Amino acid sequence: MQTHDTDGRPSPSRLVRWSVPGLAGVAGLGYLVAGIIGGQVDIGVAGLVIMALAGAGFVLLTRVSETAAGLATRSDERINSIDRDASLVAGLAVLAAVLVLFMVEIARGEDGSPYYQLSALGGVTYLAALVWLRLTR
Repeated sequence: MQTHDTDGRPSPSRLVRWSVPGLAGVAGLGYLVAGIIGGQVDIGVAGLVIMALAGAGFVLLTRVSETAAGLATRSDERINSIDRDASLVAGLAVLAAVLVLFMVEIARGEDGSPYYQLSALGGVTYLAALVWLRLTR
């Protein structure tokens, strides 16, 4: 497997392989910074540790799991299809939760915030993606 292009830069497959642990590390640092800014260093450190463990766990899992390895390399169409379907189910679950929580907030006499904003974001994003994908495919 080639790990570098001819100009010495990491190949796309290597970049993809490290994108999940890299994103976990960046998110962990974000949690740490937010905790420090908010005066809750313990929560920030906990977030950093959890995300570092999640990233390291993913790297280790890629060595023993065909699914994790496929997600890391993005070279298996079947795994990519499963990932896309799982992302759809997760998105629908979050959307359903946001809509239910909006109703709960309204029933409590509140204004529905932040759930109406999240619902609007989901709806607008869906419509934009629908139009974009229809025009480009």
